[in-house]
Amino acid sequence: MARGIVAAISGVTVWRWLKADAIRPWSYRSWISPRDPLFAERAGRVIDLYHRQWADEPLGPDDYVICADEKTSIQARHRASAGRPGPHRARRVESDYERAGALAYLAAWDVHRAKVFALCERTTGIEPFGRLVDLVMGQEPYRSAKRVFWATDNGSSHRGAASAQRLAGWYPNAIQVTTPVHASWLNQVEIYFSVVQRKVLMPNETESLKQLEHRLLEFGAYYETVATPFEWRFTRIDLKNVLSRVDHGEQYPQRLAA
Repeated sequence: MARGIVAAISGVTVWRWLKADAIRPWSYRSWISPRDPLFAERAGRVIDLYHRQWADEPLGPDDYVICADEKTSIQARHRASAGRPGPHRARRVESDYERAGALAYLAAWDVHRAKVFALCERTTGIEPFGRLVDLVMGQEPYRSAKRVFWATDNGSSHRGAASAQRLAGWYPNAIQVTTPVHASWLNQVEIYFSVVQRKVLMPNETESLKQLEHRLLEFGAYYETVATPFEWRFTRIDLKNVLSRVDHGEQYPQRLAA
């Protein structure tokens, strides 16, 4: 208007032009570059397991792949008033709540059998993780399996060579395979956790830790009755392409692996 291009213009018109030209300075994406010098090697081993390969050999029928991790600090939120469903509108949830404590949800996911193993603890640590391992390895077919591969991230409960040795000491047929640092997205149990977040914890309305634990464990028991293995599509070729672009300083949009 000041330059005489138009006599008048509305804010809606300006907004439409900006939207059409994709000028959105308020929009951004976080990015984290690989820090692990052995990223490709460590990530490749996990990807191979999902495709039933290990050390360039196919897995046998007596080999199993487990993904495990913890979902920490899940609050039990006692709302000031009950939620209010209504016709033709979104359910209303009271924003005011009292904290009734928090739980850690530990879960293990059998990649090729779509089985869920889970327990709730007041905190994470080596001992709670050990109880999750016992829950899985104490039953068939894992107890008598030739090999059970455990894919984990670098959490303090299961980090490094010491953790791998500890796991093998507990169960000689258990082999820990750790993802690279900052690569939890390679762990399939994170996909299951995203399902739990959407189906159980949104919105979070629980009166007590006991009720929260019941909901989490009941959902896990139900989910495995309807679940099928995740269709993992990310391959070593995809990994190579991603790392190649990173090496050239390009930000590569993260693809959905499953």
